[in-house]
Amino acid sequence: MVLLQLDPFLNELTSMFERSTTEHSVWVTLKRSSLKTKLQRNKMTNAGEAIDYRCLIRATDGKKTISASVGPKDHQRFQASYATILKAHMTALKKRGRKDKKKAAEGVVKKPDDQKKTKTPT
Repeated sequence: MVLLQLDPFLNELTSMFERSTTEHSVWVTLKRSSLKTKLQRNKMTNAGEAIDYRCLIRATDGKKTISASVGPKDHQRFQASYATILKAHMTALKKRGRKDKKKAAEGVVKKPDDQKKTKTPT
């Protein structure tokens, strides 16, 4: 897994979406990360230093995995570009079949209770 810069990552993500329009899926995960080991983070917190957290983005189509790290300064620009890519490639999604609420409510009509049978004394 290679840590790419933002623009090459977005370009490769676009090509992944284009390759997967008919057959495959693309999984994208976002995770908060400091890109430091646990030992390094503990040393920094004990020393009173602030930890710079970044957003680690991974994308895979099952065959190829790419990743990028986004800092707080570049986050707005990345989100705008990422949203544009997602909107452009949502055409491969299938429409979800929805039931009409009125028809569904009419289909569940209560049946009148049958008259209760009472035993007659004999």
